[in-house]
Amino acid sequence: MGAGPRSDPQRAGAAAHGVLVYHACRASRCPRSHEGVTQRKLAQALAGIAGLDWGGDFDPDTRYPGPVYFVLSDTLCSLDEARRLGIHGEQDLFGGVVPHAFVATKVITHPLLDAASAAPEGWSPGFAERVRDVVLPGCSVFALRDAEAAAARLLAEGGVRLKRASGIGGSGQAVITDPSEIASHLGPDADAELARDGLVLECNLAEVETYSVGQVRVGDLLASYVGTQCSTHNNRGEEVYGGSRLSVARGDFEALLRLDLPPEVRSAVAQARRYHEAALAAFPGMFASRCNYDVVRGVDHAGRPRSGVLEQSWRIGGASGAEVAALAAFRGDPGLDVVRASTTEVYGAAPQVPPDALVYFSGEDERVGPITKYSRLESHGHP
Repeated sequence: MGAGPRSDPQRAGAAAHGVLVYHACRASRCPRSHEGVTQRKLAQALAGIAGLDWGGDFDPDTRYPGPVYFVLSDTLCSLDEARRLGIHGEQDLFGGVVPHAFVATKVITHPLLDAASAAPEGWSPGFAERVRDVVLPGCSVFALRDAEAAAARLLAEGGVRLKRASGIGGSGQAVITDPSEIASHLGPDADAELARDGLVLECNLAEVETYSVGQVRVGDLLASYVGTQCSTHNNRGEEVYGGSRLSVARGDFEALLRLDLPPEVRSAVAQARRYHEAALAAFPGMFASRCNYDVVRGVDHAGRPRSGVLEQSWRIGGASGAEVAALAAFRGDPGLDVVRASTTEVYGAAPQVPPDALVYFSGEDERVGPITKYSRLESHGHP
């Protein structure tokens, strides 16, 4: 890739305010998939909110009229690549940039087994120490021997959930009762996968409720939110992410905390803020304009209540349909300070969709089968 997207000075006068483009960071992102279609539609909506021209998919050989703003399909895992693209801070993108690939995954949430454990270049022991009080008991491992030893230690305290670094929306997870089960869950390439991606072993909870806590910035708009996630069953009968229902405040996390929130919700926001601030401190060079944190509450094997941040997302994600709906409402009404927005994912053919829903995808996905995805702006107020 060259030195970044080029602006055409002869055309810049017609659109000096800039162009928004969608950039599929990974070649494996299929443009016809439900994720690809949804992300592009959200990107086009963000162009209107930001007052930018919609430029479609990013083309490094195109001369763009004016500055280029990126909506990234995935967290960009290279500071050098960000600079080549002309992305220097959160004002240049919807998403995030991190210095190493593992930083964008759930493996950063927990410490290593011990100081001698395998770890990727750039690993930050200080991050796990900073967030120890706001995450569940767990361990991140990058070798099978460490995984089995960590599982044995955690199993002495109760059930253990195995979580692959690549899993999203609840996929790639299993509850184990013996360390020997790890290799069978990972398959014949266990050593290579662990060395490349890592693995999370974490206290397993029952009676869970998962909160979404996040913040998004687009231009001069800043919004913070908290809400709950729901699960659904995919076309194979597996339990997966089914959507989020959010309360969104115009402004930062302090504006969100001025709302009348139950104590457990306020606690989830505080835990997510600690995780957010710790990440920015621990990984030099990272920045993000879209931050989302999953915070879980439940009970462990002994019936003790536990809560903690599970993972982060610094890219356009499952809750982004609701985020975009809220940003559009704030842009359209400068006096509006709070909205409720939701996003829903439904599997199967011909689901019932509310008449006020904004549908982002409805059809057959080659990987997951029939699926429909939509957002709604449900209610709002001027507190």
